[in-house]
Amino acid sequence: MVNVVFIEASGNRRDIDVPEGEPLMYAARDAGVVGIIAECGGSAMCATCHCYVVEAADGALPAPEANEADTIEFMGNEPRENSRLMCQVKATPALEGAVFEVATGRS
Repeated sequence: MVNVVFIEASGNRRDIDVPEGEPLMYAARDAGVVGIIAECGGSAMCATCHCYVVEAADGALPAPEANEADTIEFMGNEPRENSRLMCQVKATPALEGAVFEVATGRS
């Protein structure tokens, strides 16, 4: 298991254990993280699992592929340089302790 943290719009921090190799979206949705809706089921089409990377080890996250970047740009709530779709980020040991803020449109 890989432990990551999600920060909800309320500021509530949620520590979530994610099975290695599983997209973070599933674990966050199943744990009831507020704001992770996962409407398209993980196909990088809806941006309802859009988060900002607050903290992660250098090299822990590969660059987003084109379909993820396009979805964030056109569908994401306030896209930023550190935006990611949690359906496209898989749990690896390098992500242990990483922190993600759920994108809610607030600055």
